[in-house]
Amino acid sequence: MAADADAARSPGISPDLPHWHEIVQATLKRNELNLVPYVPDRVLTPLIAGLHSDPFFTTFATAREEEAVGILAGAWMGGRRGALLMQTSGFATLANVLASLVVPSQIPLIMLVSERGTLGEFNVGQSLVCRTMRPVLDALAMEHHTMTRLDELEFIVDRSIKQAVATQAPVALILSPLLTGGKVFA
Repeated sequence: MAADADAARSPGISPDLPHWHEIVQATLKRNELNLVPYVPDRVLTPLIAGLHSDPFFTTFATAREEEAVGILAGAWMGGRRGALLMQTSGFATLANVLASLVVPSQIPLIMLVSERGTLGEFNVGQSLVCRTMRPVLDALAMEHHTMTRLDELEFIVDRSIKQAVATQAPVALILSPLLTGGKVFA
């Protein structure tokens, strides 16, 4: 259990500071994003576990990222806020739904993406998707931020959510391995 907690802490961060996933969870709650579908991911496991344990959140796994986007789009249209949790590789499946539904319908989709494909990645497929994710986001004129530092995390997540809702535009919050510790390859 302690090893899991250590793995969820940002590299080089004091044990007295909150974990990255605790900051994200508190920020989602403060911004009333209570619907959180996800595609299971090892890096996001501590955040997913925290969301499941908090009755404020309705959190559940989906089979595919597009399914979660559809759920969140419908929820937004019905007056409910949420966020999608996924891995970089899942982003590769989203270009059509982002370009044909989310962006033109002005749905403030909040995507939290654990970054794979960099910093020691062994899977060439992950690396290719990682290199194409930001150019695709740019081509869709979608706001995106890569979070690498614990001391900036709350500010970036909070302000990105507020901007997405106010401007009715989606945002991708990319969680760098520099922040999360990434996936351990052993």
